[in-house]
Amino acid sequence: MKSLLASGLLALLVADPALAQTPATRDPAQVQAGAYVADPDHTQVGWRVSHMGFSNYAGGFSDVSGTLDLQPKDLTAAKLSIRIPVASVATTSAKLTAELKGDQWLDAAKFPDITFVSTKVAPEGKDRAKVTGNLTFHGVTKPVTLDVTLVGAGVNPLSKKVTVGFDATGTLKRSAFGVTTYEPLIGDDLHLTIAGAFERRD
Repeated sequence: MKSLLASGLLALLVADPALAQTPATRDPAQVQAGAYVADPDHTQVGWRVSHMGFSNYAGGFSDVSGTLDLQPKDLTAAKLSIRIPVASVATTSAKLTAELKGDQWLDAAKFPDITFVSTKVAPEGKDRAKVTGNLTFHGVTKPVTLDVTLVGAGVNPLSKKVTVGFDATGTLKRSAFGVTTYEPLIGDDLHLTIAGAFERRD
């Protein structure tokens, strides 16, 4: 199966040499302004907590949606909105995944979405920024700041859509949002990583 996939990819690259080139640039000057929407197939939200001090346990969310109003010449005017469906939480343990969706943890039935709406963008160098916004999690809304780095921008050679991608990281106290199960055995610090891909609306 792997050889068939490799052969198919090789044939595709030979048929269209442009696909063999890296389509994205990290030059902020090449980023196109406009209104973007999150690509749910290529946007990932990961999380990590300390598990009794023995290990760092990680999981993630999928089916992320959102919008980005991007003005590269004035990043302070950028607007970001993200929605994460709580029921999409996943780990490598089916039992734990089910527990996390329940009312002792994230309570997906009562609080179906985690949302982040930016309120301030502060550029830090040519390809980095601190993005502060209101995070609503487990029914509680508090300000959170994310460290954001441009990964790349350009025209996706497969979808033909103008695309821009960012990495974002941040840490919050889960107890501040009312999620206190097994604390302090399970760490209070919830480390977030977001790999965001956005496609420009035409």
